[in-house]
Order: sequence, then structure tokens, then C-alpha cells
Amino acid sequence: MIPLRRCGSHALRLRLNFNPDFYAPYPLHIVDFMPLVALYGDLRDDAAYFQMVVDVVGLQTVSMVKWPDVVFDPVEVFETIKNEPRSVHRIVWELLLQAGVKRGATVVMDKSLDSVHYAAELMKLFDDLLFLNVVRDPRAQVSSMNRAIIHDFDTLLNAATWVKAYTVGRKLADAYPDRVLTIRYEDFVSNQEAVLRKICSFFGITFTPDMLDISRSQEAQKISHMSALWESNWSAPIAANVDKFKKALTAEEIEIIETLTGDFMDYYGYERMAGGEAKITPRVVAAAKKRSEANKKKAWADLKNNDNRDYRLRRFRADYLRMVKERLLEKDPKRTRVKAADKTAEPPRARKKTFVFKTPNDLSQCRGGS
Repeated sequence: MIPLRRCGSHALRLRLNFNPDFYAPYPLHIVDFMPLVALYGDLRDDAAYFQMVVDVVGLQTVSMVKWPDVVFDPVEVFETIKNEPRSVHRIVWELLLQAGVKRGATVVMDKSLDSVHYAAELMKLFDDLLFLNVVRDPRAQVSSMNRAIIHDFDTLLNAATWVKAYTVGRKLADAYPDRVLTIRYEDFVSNQEAVLRKICSFFGITFTPDMLDISRSQEAQKISHMSALWESNWSAPIAANVDKFKKALTAEEIEIIETLTGDFMDYYGYERMAGGEAKITPRVVAAAKKRSEANKKKAWADLKNNDNRDYRLRRFRADYLRMVKERLLEKDPKRTRVKAADKTAEPPRARKKTFVFKTPNDLSQCRGGS
């Protein structure tokens, strides 16, 4: 699934999971791991690649939302993929495939939306990979991003992130029309069944009426209580919320978003409200970054005080990534060691993507999609 979080991806994932032939677990968000990849050195070295396998399995273990009834053996994972092209993405997909086989699924999807930026490598690894491109009105999506602990705390910065992701997603869709299905979140809200049927047809699975009753999803119920970001996932989407951004954003913010995203809005059929003539200078960007950092620190402090469980789960994952980085740097004296992070510092931000695999009974026959 691509290209950017806060697009309604959980709503789609949880509903598709009602089909017994489909499985999309909570994503690993491997994008947070990507800055570490170069530190492993030459992956042709078995020791280096095995260490990466161990660490990716560890990342899955510290995920906020666990994959039920699955325990991965790093030795088994390594032995299964050691003679294939070596990549952190191949490791992630081995975990997804094993989890899918355990569930009896024929289609497996990765909801790590930021993987849009790694599409070229993923398509080399899996020649039948498919992509579900979920687009959303940039004003609504940026408004949602502004309130999410995983993103920046400034409209300008989040709008720029939106443009970067959607640029890659649109190019991918244009280059591979048979392998990319684009849907609008707003169309899903207005007609869930029609959009879900379209997605099911694309992935080669059967639509089931159960998909329309999200209140029956135990996973949706569970995650809705784990974080404020996911509270709405256990209920039907509210059509009125499509325009909620009109109250959440100022006229100036809407102007900024439309200035940056106007061409995409026209392309995907979103009506503009402003002239799209905001003056965005280096000085304006610098001020936005400073403002975002200040708001980010406050947001993490507020999360710690107001929702300590959410904070601790995110902190645990961030501490794991920090520990892995420090260990890798210790092995290479030529690199500058990372200073131990302040316990009050913000955990690293995660980013996102989605895949699909056709599988009979064993991993060797899996078909992939994203």
C-alpha cells in the first residue's frame, strides 16, 4: 500500500482482513530501519546478513501491535533466503510470507506506505508485486498529519512530505498501470462496498459482506484503544469528516497546501478553495522547521503525561532502533558514535507501504503485491 500514512490505510487493511484468503498485519514501517542498512556493510558476508535478519526479527518483536500467533526463528529465516538476492526488504517479506502461510492466506499485504520510495528495488525482488495507491485530499490528509505524533507539526512541512510521496506514487502508477490500483479515500467513505469490491478484484480475492461491518473486527477494537491515532478505526467512516479540515485549518494553511499540491488536486479531482499563491521562501521553511521542533517536543511530553501506555510502546521501539544503531557503530571505529539519547527525547519518526502475495501452501509459490 502506498504512498503516505493518514490516508485511511488502516480502515482498508482491517476490512480486507475479513477475507480468510487475505492477510495484512500491522506494518513494520521498515523506513525507520533504512538509515541503519549501510552500517551492516557487505551483505554478501553471511555474518552481516544474518545479523540484519536477527535485527529485523527484533524490530517485529518490539512493534506496538503484535502479529498474533507468530514467532520467527532468525536461523530459519536466514536459511530460507540466504541464496536469494540479499536485501532488508527480502527479510521483511519473508516474515510477511511466513505469517501469511500460517494464516492460510493466499494474498499478503504490507501496509508500510513509505515503501513507495523503495518500489524499484521491491519490483526487482518480486516480479509480480502489486501496489494499492490510496490517495486522499491533501488538505484533509495534512490536517490529519498535523495531529499525528509520527509526522511533523507544521502544515508546510507536512504538505511538502505529501508532495514528495505522491510524486513517486503517481510516477509509479503511470509507469505500471497494470500493477498499480489507485483509489480515493473519499470514494471509499461514500461507497465502501464499491471500492472494496474493486480492491478485491485487483488482488484476486473475493469480496465478503463482513468487510462492511468493522465493529466485528477484534483487531480494530484492540488498536482503537491503544492510541489516539487509531480511535476511529473501530467505527464506520463518517462522510462529514471528509470536510473536517475546513474547521481544523486556517485560510493561510489551506493556501499553503494548495500552493504545493494544486496540480495533484486537479489530477485527482479535488476542488480548490484558494488561489494557491502562498509565498514559500527559505526563510519561511526555516521558521516552519523551528516551529515544528518546538511543537514536537511538547507533543511527546503531552503524550507521556496523557497516554503513558502509547508513549511507552513507541519509546520501546525507538530505544530498540537506537540500541541497534549504537551496536553497529561500535563495530566500525571509523564512524562517529551516536551519543546516547536523552530519555526525554522524541523517538525516531516512522514512515510507510503495502504488498500482496498469492500463496498456495508454501512460500516458494507466493505472489506479491504492494
